[in-house]
Amino acid sequence: MAVTEAKVLKAARAPDVTGGDQRRRRLGLLLLVPLTVLLLALAALTPPWRLIELRSYDFLSTLSAPNPPADGPVVVAIDEPSMSEVAAQWPWPRALHARLVTALRAAGAKAIGLDIIFAEPSSDPVNDAALAAALGPDVVLAGDETTIRSPQADQFIRTEPLPALVSSGAKIGIASVQISADGVLRHIPSFEDGFARRLAEVAGRTPTVPDGPALIQTFGPPRTYQTISYYQALEPALFLPPGFLKDRVVMVGLSLQNAPTIDAGGADTFVTADTIHTGRLTAGVEVQATIYDNLANRLFITEGTRATVILSILFGALLAALVVFRATGWQSTALTILFLPLMVAGCLALMRLGGVFVSPAGPVGAYLLVVGAQSGLDFAAERRRRRDITAAFASYLSPAVVAQLAADPTRLKLGGERRTLSVLFGDVRGFTTISETLKDDPEQLTTLINRLLTPLSEIVLSSGGTIDKYIGDCIMAFWNAPLDVPDHGRRAVNAALAMLDAIEVLNAELLAEAEAAGRAAPPALKIGIGINTGECVVGNMGSARRFDYSVLGDSVNLASRLEGESKNYGVPLLIGASTAEAVRDRLPVAELDSIKVKGRTILSPVFTVLPGADPSALDAHAAFLARKYDEGLAADDPAFIELPARLPGLSRYYSLVRDRLR
Repeated sequence: MAVTEAKVLKAARAPDVTGGDQRRRRLGLLLLVPLTVLLLALAALTPPWRLIELRSYDFLSTLSAPNPPADGPVVVAIDEPSMSEVAAQWPWPRALHARLVTALRAAGAKAIGLDIIFAEPSSDPVNDAALAAALGPDVVLAGDETTIRSPQADQFIRTEPLPALVSSGAKIGIASVQISADGVLRHIPSFEDGFARRLAEVAGRTPTVPDGPALIQTFGPPRTYQTISYYQALEPALFLPPGFLKDRVVMVGLSLQNAPTIDAGGADTFVTADTIHTGRLTAGVEVQATIYDNLANRLFITEGTRATVILSILFGALLAALVVFRATGWQSTALTILFLPLMVAGCLALMRLGGVFVSPAGPVGAYLLVVGAQSGLDFAAERRRRRDITAAFASYLSPAVVAQLAADPTRLKLGGERRTLSVLFGDVRGFTTISETLKDDPEQLTTLINRLLTPLSEIVLSSGGTIDKYIGDCIMAFWNAPLDVPDHGRRAVNAALAMLDAIEVLNAELLAEAEAAGRAAPPALKIGIGINTGECVVGNMGSARRFDYSVLGDSVNLASRLEGESKNYGVPLLIGASTAEAVRDRLPVAELDSIKVKGRTILSPVFTVLPGADPSALDAHAAFLARKYDEGLAADDPAFIELPARLPGLSRYYSLVRDRLR
């Protein structure tokens, strides 16, 4: 089987290639890793990637989220029941708020935050005076900062409570929050006089101020914090357990019992990380309570630096390179299924134990990009290998065998190995004479050779054999390589018998064509076949640029010798002893002689196959052969008259033996 380019050998190797192919693959993988890191490091600077990181924070920060601290703020909610109980139109009289502050202070609250902006005088100065009189250093009033951006200029607006309300020592805290580009509240406000920060200071806590941007750690869906209605806080002794508010921080603000949805919206409500699970908005006062606990208990999450993000991307890319270093397949898929959640778990552990958020999008994205790209490259290489295998073997193997090799190249061993094969040589008798006759018509000679070799080749391929080569009018084939063929001896013999029948069919066609054309009858084509089964060396043999997938060994030499000797024994088919043993239970075989092969010191018995032969006739032949071996056979032996009639296929053989005895 001649293959003219060494690349076919490489293409036919297994998917986990070795040698030069493996070195090139690994070099490509080493280039893929830094390319992936560079690509994702640049992508991490873009707003869409930033949004992916923040969304991943929403997911991670709400996994096994901690509970609110036990000493966290109590929320006094301006809610539906309070609206009903107060029975007044909003905004409520400020004297009512004064009454609330007084009641909370009397119940033991150590700090009170009013998440209500009193920026303008009310319609009744008496109410304003009542509130101012009730306020003191233990109260923080909400303020607001807003920046209005326009093409002409940026306008900064700061809204504070009435000066009269802070004259008695009440503090001002900016309750404004920072919303991300996707509309989610995630970050700790950076105001030095932020509402929650000021309230923590008033409560005697030392809030931890982040060095840079920090993310809010939420504690659950809306109404996670201890919440009482406004009307209950007005009369704690009546509605609350004794000591419920003692030494507690209290925040007052709008917080409806039925938390609004994203679609419905609501006043002073925000989308938080928990909204992805509940679909509901969180009241501003509860957001302030969450910020308070983040600052007072150092629960906020700092974001990893840019260098940390790049290192995480590099880690994912290197891990992926290790996974696909040798090959991609079900093993790399299994490891990917294992490693992806582990990387997410690692980011979660870093956030929970170290208080640092590094988005898993970086390492996971790098991992998937490297694995995906390498899998794509391996898949393309596999397709090329299968295509090259199909192109290289399609003319020498049956389509079914080629399909098996293309589907599983690991079954193909082209480097050379020892295997037990059945080798066939077939040669046309008297083809030299035919060639001389047609020497002036090379086209007809070529056509004749093709018409001869085509059916013989089809028979080899259909029986699972491999065509080794064509040598003029000779065909060489073998069975049991490159794929295993357990009954290779029987298949080779059946193929030889089919070849003999095909020659008869071709002779009939040639005769009919000659008669139709008015030409003389062409000489009948005859073929001699030799088959031997034995151990051979099979593999690619030749130079680096041109080689044959062929066989070598004494068994091959004997098969060739049997083909040449078949004419000397007057039979079209000679087989070796191992082949005869392989088919004896299916086909009648007859031993004809023992011959000596070059390189061997012992004689090799030779056999032929006689389909349909009478077993008793074969026994008579065996007795005949025994006399021949014992030199007790004479030219006038009656067997020379009896056996040709009983075994017509050996009539020429008996005639030749008799002639040698005369």
